[in-house]
Formats: sequence, C-alpha cells, structure tokens
Amino acid sequence: MQRSQLVNRLNELLKPHLVNDYCPNGLQVEGSENVSRIVTGVTASMALIDQAITQDADTILVHHGYFWKGETPALVGMKQKRIKKLLAHNINLFAYHLPIDIHPQLGNNVQLGKILGLHNIQAVNSISPIGIVMQGELSEAQSLSQICERVQSSLARKPMSIDAGEHLVKKLAWCTGGGQNYIDQLVDQGIDAFLSGEISEQTVHSAREQNIHYISAGHHATERYGVKAVGEWLASEYNDLHVAFVDVENPA
Repeated sequence: MQRSQLVNRLNELLKPHLVNDYCPNGLQVEGSENVSRIVTGVTASMALIDQAITQDADTILVHHGYFWKGETPALVGMKQKRIKKLLAHNINLFAYHLPIDIHPQLGNNVQLGKILGLHNIQAVNSISPIGIVMQGELSEAQSLSQICERVQSSLARKPMSIDAGEHLVKKLAWCTGGGQNYIDQLVDQGIDAFLSGEISEQTVHSAREQNIHYISAGHHATERYGVKAVGEWLASEYNDLHVAFVDVENPA
C-alpha cells in the first residue's frame, strides 16, 4: 500500500474534518512511502517507537500523537528524541484523537461498551461531538461493587469508585480517557453511574451531590480498544498489510 492511499483510507473512515480537536489528526510524521507493517498503540511514546523498530514496522498508528494545542512547538527534549528516531528509521506516524474516540463502530467508547457487556449502546445526543459520551444498560441491575468487579475483570485494572447512594446500576454512561467532567451534563439523563478514565477533586462532589455513582477505570485502560479495532479493520481490508497492536503498560 502507498502511504497516500493509507492517508485517504483512514481519513475516509475516521472523518477528522468533522471534529474540532486539540491536535492535528492524520499523518503527523512522514516516513516510508510504502506501507506494509503497521504497529498500533495508545500513545506514540518512545517505548512504542522502539517496539515498532523491533518489529520492522514502517508505520505507527496511535490515539495520542504529537503537536497538542497549548504546548510549545519547539522540537526539543523528549519530543525531539521521539521524532528524531521516527525519521532515522523512516517510520510514518499517524494519530487520530477524537475521531478514534467517537467512531460509531470502531471507536474507544463503543468498543468499551461492548467489552463491558452492555446492551442498547448509543450516544448521548445532547453532548457533542456525538459519540464522545455513550450510554448503555445492564441485563440486570447490579450494585456499584459488582460493576467495579466487572470493570476490573474486563480491563485487568482495579478501578476507583465514588459511591453516590444506595441505588443499583441499570443504566451506565461513559467516556473513555479524561472525560470525568461530563458527569455534570448527565444529571437529567436518568443515569445511575458514570465511568471515565480519570477522576478530579471536583468529580467526587459532583457524583455524591447528584446521586450518580462514579467509576474511574484508567485513561490508558479505557482507551486501548479503538486504535486496536481500527488496526484490525485495516488488516481485514488489506491482506498485504501486517498489523500488530502493542500495549505499552501504563497504570494511569
């Protein structure tokens, strides 16, 4: 596959032009013109780059890339080392942030709902971009502790939870990664519990005072599945592509 073909195919699939994001989506660092071996991962860390080199990859596809709004544009320090190594090994870097969160079939949010075994998965349409917060239901109502056990079993990470009352959980909403602040927009949605990757000091009070249980399941732990699904989709569409997901351990 030609690099330009991959650019077009991913942009066609993920539609980054429809999202106002915090970083450039698509090809961030140009490398090999020919693409045959792709490594996917959550973040374009040095550890992931080293794994890609070990696997003789010509392309890396991630959820968290570079050039975030508000950060210095200077190529110094950690960023310089990462980009220098990509260029030295002629490796393309593709990154899609919100487009991988919200994709209706392959996105982080949809994939997490499926992994947790939820039913009637759909977007909370009052929150934009559509798909950034999802909702779903359990087959039977469960206690907060039972939900946390389900999360730990599914994600291999023990979550932190905030108990907001005696009510059981039947309807759950979630946003992978750092979406804890969306809890305040869910008060009128009939949600029993909200799950995201992170927790802030004010999240505790929002949960308790608005009677919505809160579960913090880890930024990395909740965002492993979208980029993996996109990579698997590419492999199914193009038999000549070798695609491997690399999960660089991250407790956060």
